[in-house]
Amino acid sequence: MTNLGLTARDVARELARRYSTMTHDELDVLESVLVPMKFQKGDRILREGEVCTNIYWIVKGLVRQFYYKNGKELTEHMAVENNIVMCIESLFKEEPTHLQIMALEPTLIYALPRAALEQVAMRSVNIQILYRKILEESLIKSQIHADMLRFETAQDRYAKLVKLQPQLVLRAPLVYIASYLQMTPETLSRVRTASLMEKDRR
Repeated sequence: MTNLGLTARDVARELARRYSTMTHDELDVLESVLVPMKFQKGDRILREGEVCTNIYWIVKGLVRQFYYKNGKELTEHMAVENNIVMCIESLFKEEPTHLQIMALEPTLIYALPRAALEQVAMRSVNIQILYRKILEESLIKSQIHADMLRFETAQDRYAKLVKLQPQLVLRAPLVYIASYLQMTPETLSRVRTASLMEKDRR
């Protein structure tokens, strides 16, 4: 079955497999809160000034989270299939976000509305665990990215991205990868060339 053919039940099972063991009844409950959403390439999933009310699970596609600073677009996060994306500050403060989320490919998402998820989590320890682990994973990934930008060279940043998220490197436009790694497209081009030459020498 392709990712595009996944049902809400399949997604509930995958989330349970990844984050928390669940009974049949708990899977029913989790499935009931999932909301399918389809986007074309270039569509905005969330716009600046909107309040983020969902945790998004990407079933198929590629998305980019970005913001504007001094008239320039800066890429904060990118994600492919089987990953979570959200604007965590807006989600919990219930305030408008400065971030935007955009589909870079035709994308299928299952949204977990925060209000519905918290309601069912009150009645299920396993759904509570799933919710907590999703948030933990998101915070850890943000910390890894922040530390990478703070402490690692351009070469090491690119090497880590290749290792941790190879699909991103293959599918995302170079200009967004450069922005995500906080380097110019020219620097990224040099780093990639050096990386390929290093691979050829091995």
